[in-house]
Amino acid sequence: MSLLLQIGGVLQISLRSLWLHRLRSMLTMLGIIFGVSSVIAMLAIGEGASRQAQAQIARLGSTNIILKTLKPPQQTASDTTQQSLIQYGLTYDDAERFRDTIPNAQVVVPSKVISHKAYYRNRVLGVEVVGTVPWYPELAPVQLQRGRFLETNDMYYTLNVCVIDRDAADSLFVVDDPIGMDIKIGGDYYRIVGVVSETKTEQNEEDQLGSQMAASSGGANGKVYMPITTMKSRFGEVLLQFSGTSGMVGERVELSEITIKVPTIEDVLPIRDLLEGMLKRFHKQQDYQVIVPLELLRQAIRTKRIFSIVLGSIAAISLLVGGIGIMNIMLATVSERTREIGIRRALGAKKRDIVIQFLSETLLLTLTGGLFGMALGAVIPIAVTVFGKMPTVITSEAMLLSFGISGAVGLTFGLYPAVKAANMDPIESLRHE
Repeated sequence: MSLLLQIGGVLQISLRSLWLHRLRSMLTMLGIIFGVSSVIAMLAIGEGASRQAQAQIARLGSTNIILKTLKPPQQTASDTTQQSLIQYGLTYDDAERFRDTIPNAQVVVPSKVISHKAYYRNRVLGVEVVGTVPWYPELAPVQLQRGRFLETNDMYYTLNVCVIDRDAADSLFVVDDPIGMDIKIGGDYYRIVGVVSETKTEQNEEDQLGSQMAASSGGANGKVYMPITTMKSRFGEVLLQFSGTSGMVGERVELSEITIKVPTIEDVLPIRDLLEGMLKRFHKQQDYQVIVPLELLRQAIRTKRIFSIVLGSIAAISLLVGGIGIMNIMLATVSERTREIGIRRALGAKKRDIVIQFLSETLLLTLTGGLFGMALGAVIPIAVTVFGKMPTVITSEAMLLSFGISGAVGLTFGLYPAVKAANMDPIESLRHE
């Protein structure tokens, strides 16, 4: 009970002393307030950016292995002149080879992507035409909104059916219901049997501006999914391009992408190594790319850790500056209250009491500033999210860390002024004017 009374008396004296110089106390706390709020805001922005990146990678599937066709480096002019047809990239044989060789593979999804224009009445839209298989939604980030997706019969009989995404539906069919309508791509018409939407994170203004520029320049502004057999039959596998040195040059690409799903995370890296070995064996040139979302996810986590340390360290500098300001003010306070210290020592106060008194005042400044800083630090990320369209995440660890740092700053920078006050000679202090 006596200890509580003693603590209460110390706090009362400290509050009275700080209130007598409230303007100076408030200005002193500003360094701590801005320091704590900057730590919280920096960590919240870093955490938000990290989680957004991790979510985008996770959508690809942590147990997926994605193989993409990669155009090899340009050949010499003489080679290009002699060669009117260039063949590269993944093939149907690769897909069959993967399915037969890897018993643990659950789903193998081949796909081919080309850019084209879709026509409906007087409307024209640049689209990506994706030739794929009925089980494509099992691995791709698409959700069926209306109708149905592709079926096995569509692929087996090479039917002229397609599924469009929400962007293509909104652009081509302003009033009409797209289900059951026909759109023209190339020289053929395709019956729409379904509408899908892609699951994706919110875009910032720069991404939206990029999409608008792509649309205005004739780039793809929607997607059309059709059976891969239909695409092969209607569009072929050779893309003709005009070259100024060698005239018309054809590029033959069978598949743009193959996605393989393995049962467990532990199987991802061994099967990745097996796939790379098979590709090196059957491909004479580096015309493919192996993407492992699991590795990207782990790299994103490591990057997030480094990013948080860097941002936290930068923000902690402002706390250091605030701590130096507090030490400066407390040294000035000790000088002003020299006679008071002498009187207290003459009345029987020990050095320990003087140290506790000045440390309590410093801690009151820093901890109060820490509380205000936490409130401001919670508001800044919200403002960044609302006005800057950037995702932010405020974690309890960041709040506790910043508040703990503010207390540590008070102890560290308040200790020297308190010890200096306690070591004053009582007689000399009483003579001070």
